[in-house]
Amino acid sequence: MKITDVKLLYAKHYLFVHVYTDEGIVGLGEAGNWGYLNATAAAIEKFSSYLIGKDPFKIEDINQNFLRSVYFRGSVIMSAISAIDIALWDIKGKKLGVPVYELLGGKTRDKVRVYASVMTKTESNEELAKGYAKLKEQGFTAAKIFVNGPIHSKNDGRDEFFCGRINDELEKVRICREAVGNDFDFVLEAHRGMTVPEAVAFGRAVEPYHPMVLEDPIGPDNIDSMAEVASKISVPIATGERYINLKEFEMLLSRRAAEYIRPDVCAVGGITVSKKICAVAEAHDVLVIPHNPLGPVSTAACLQICASIPNLGIQELPGFCLNGEEDRMVKTPFSYENGCLMIPDAPGIGIELAEDAEILYPANERGSNSAKRAFDGSVKDW
Repeated sequence: MKITDVKLLYAKHYLFVHVYTDEGIVGLGEAGNWGYLNATAAAIEKFSSYLIGKDPFKIEDINQNFLRSVYFRGSVIMSAISAIDIALWDIKGKKLGVPVYELLGGKTRDKVRVYASVMTKTESNEELAKGYAKLKEQGFTAAKIFVNGPIHSKNDGRDEFFCGRINDELEKVRICREAVGNDFDFVLEAHRGMTVPEAVAFGRAVEPYHPMVLEDPIGPDNIDSMAEVASKISVPIATGERYINLKEFEMLLSRRAAEYIRPDVCAVGGITVSKKICAVAEAHDVLVIPHNPLGPVSTAACLQICASIPNLGIQELPGFCLNGEEDRMVKTPFSYENGCLMIPDAPGIGIELAEDAEILYPANERGSNSAKRAFDGSVKDW
């Protein structure tokens, strides 16, 4: 079997890739660099000339080739590699007639617990409580809470000052805990929006509400700073969604800077590299919460990984998937049961895009070149 063509497809704020073969088998992948899709598409197109005529079963070799053929790397290149890698695993599974998880060692579980990654914020305590109570009614057993500061700066920045900021975030968590009770887990999403002192103060103060995770309390670039925060609080830290290679995770884990890691299968090098990252985490007794802010192909690839690793924490379910908003993007939607995603048993990654996906979901790239600003006009991290 040989690769004959590579084609791109834009739908909503996603970039998908189809890899065609001379046996009629088509692999499906997705790129993770959602803010720079055109640049990622250009990288995939450059890689395409190498792929034509190659054996799609040589996944590791192809992955290593693109990683090491030119010394430039970065998120654009790694997202392009990821999309192709996922598509190649899809081809291999389809050719052999098995789900990808069978090629990764087989199932370690029958279903995957997910948490609702709510993409909206509100300053109304009543709406906040109702929103999380509704998620529990829908069957979720865990959800994300944004604790990354006010929606808009007000009161001359007083809600962004140290004490006000900490107390406002604590109040959100208190309200949500009262709304759902204790049989429900919280992933506190700081979105890299705290300083080290804020992260330590908040991490200590929020302990009575027993959050499962404090995600990205500070920027992840300085691993030693993340390790400092982790050493001073008892709430488990999760990080890694911005990382784009195996060695970044190894350094993070060797410094004991997180109890959960968040590899993005569409950004770190695909299923090939994600499986390696999970194995390194297993050796450090660290659990995995795959980052999943993208489309159905990302979710499908995550499920193949979740199905085959022993050290899964929980799986992120993006807000775009809630209430079936993207069901028409695929031929067969994912199925849910009691706060869990069922693992597809179809060959490959288990899903196919609808024929008219790009028509039903017109391209609309996320992200902006305008950064968020603090009350004093200074730039804030995304």
